[in-house]
Amino acid sequence: MSTDTTTEGAATALAPTASAISKALANSPRPARPGPLATSLIFGQRAMLKIRHVPEQLFDVTLFPVMMTVLFTWLFGGAIAGSTQEYIQFLAPGVLVQSVLMITMYTGVTLRTDIDKGVFDRFRSLPIWRPSALVGMLLGDAVRFTIASVVTSIVCLLLGWRPAGGFVGVTMGVLLLLVFAFALGWIWTFLSMILRTPNSIMGVAMFVLMPLTFGSNIFVNPETMPGWLQGWVSVNPVSHLVTAVRAFMDGLPVGNELWITLGWSGLLVAVFGSLTMWKYRDPR
Repeated sequence: MSTDTTTEGAATALAPTASAISKALANSPRPARPGPLATSLIFGQRAMLKIRHVPEQLFDVTLFPVMMTVLFTWLFGGAIAGSTQEYIQFLAPGVLVQSVLMITMYTGVTLRTDIDKGVFDRFRSLPIWRPSALVGMLLGDAVRFTIASVVTSIVCLLLGWRPAGGFVGVTMGVLLLLVFAFALGWIWTFLSMILRTPNSIMGVAMFVLMPLTFGSNIFVNPETMPGWLQGWVSVNPVSHLVTAVRAFMDGLPVGNELWITLGWSGLLVAVFGSLTMWKYRDPR
């Protein structure tokens, strides 16, 4: 009994008084609220840490581009261009675009997984810029897209690709591709807010991406296609992206294709970014 009394007395003596707490709070400056850029970068770092702890997430940005590039080069090279050496000069910019756009779907899959775990309920309660969690996630994915671009470019170079635009042209093409991939990712973030499972997001994403990528000028010249298909290719935003990327990498004038691609990117962010934030604020 005496031991308990002694312990309680010691705890009471060590407990801070109300005046001490008030004094400590009054003398401590209130931390500044982090800005949108800072919070977005923090969430981008979170996405990188997830890759660090689960490196299997990099399989889709390493093995998939290699498989796509080698498969289509050796499958279509002889039939379309007469040799793989000739075909890779045409295919490389296009397959680079396809490899990156196809893995953007995992943006929505990852977000849906976080939502199911309840993580985003906590993010909504934080005193931060509301879109920072989503923007940061997309910025983290931009690193994955960059890795996929580098891997695909290296594979194409090993297969005989020699871009006339040099390093600068390839870099400019990749930067434009990353801008469009960032914008396209907002579609999958919106889908993650309205669909219930990661598998359903992947199913819808494939349904959208297949006509966008295969119904474009990635693999063949549209002049060889039927008239109705040429009409689709001419309005397909991926076709404008591929044309612009191909022009950068081949050292040719880009022309209006650059502005059309940037316009599509801005439109995707404006529409699906707004829809995503609307659903993010009111998840019911």
